[in-house]
Amino acid sequence: MKKLSLIIATYNRSQSLLRTLGSVVGQSAPAEVWECVVVNNNSTDSTAEDFARFASEHQGFNLRMVTEHKQGLSNARNCGIAASVGQYIAIIDDDETLEEGYIESYIEFFDSFPTAMAAGGAVRAVFESGRPRWMSHYTERMIANTLDLDIAVTLFPKNRVPAGGNMAFRREVFDRVGLFNPRLGRNGQSLMGGEENDLFARLRAEGYPLYFVPNAAIYHYIPAEKTTDSYFDRLCYNIGRSKALRAESVERLISAERCKMVVAYILALLYTLTFQLPKAQYLIRMRKGIYKGVKQL
Repeated sequence: MKKLSLIIATYNRSQSLLRTLGSVVGQSAPAEVWECVVVNNNSTDSTAEDFARFASEHQGFNLRMVTEHKQGLSNARNCGIAASVGQYIAIIDDDETLEEGYIESYIEFFDSFPTAMAAGGAVRAVFESGRPRWMSHYTERMIANTLDLDIAVTLFPKNRVPAGGNMAFRREVFDRVGLFNPRLGRNGQSLMGGEENDLFARLRAEGYPLYFVPNAAIYHYIPAEKTTDSYFDRLCYNIGRSKALRAESVERLISAERCKMVVAYILALLYTLTFQLPKAQYLIRMRKGIYKGVKQL
């Protein structure tokens, strides 16, 4: 058994995947202790051919591709888990690159914390067309899922969980709490999400803490189309829908979202008073979009 399996689900992002794989083969961990499983989720571009060529050029690494015909990110990740052989499982996305010590950091963490079941690392945004003026800390977290808690291993606070594009688990977690929920998560062009939040909620319900591993860091690349108004509005709406799908009580969720709206107006006022009107406007736009998604389910 390998120490760690790195799982990457991909759908019609061949060139982005190649950039990700370039950072995978640059890892400091010895190649013989880890593998990389790429899950092709019905890509219609050159993903399969490009991966085959890349793998043939890097035969010293354990790179392989499997296919999941059921569309959806949760289905693809579940397929990767089933196909993998590692004692530990790390999951990233196909629009990211890894710090050189990424795999080594997770292996060292799980070896050093034998009771730890789940962890996440830092996520840093790279805006391919520059960071928009309207983007605040809050809207950036929604679009890029940025995360950086500390410089040392620490526990996630109760109101935070690892980012979906950078999470790691001990293999037995999935026997204990189950896999990703196929009703949640990206599916083709749909922007539904929440599958990782759902999994982490089940982990916490069983009493498992979540750890932050700072050196297991990734860079999340954000193309220009993900900073357009149309994408922003679709994303906000689908975040709201995803929250409603996971909620035990939609009424309580609506009440909580109303409270967040009040806080957002206060923060927007502060932005306005400090001559950052675009940040104020998009913060309110974000909260209204999420609320609309919650109410529509």
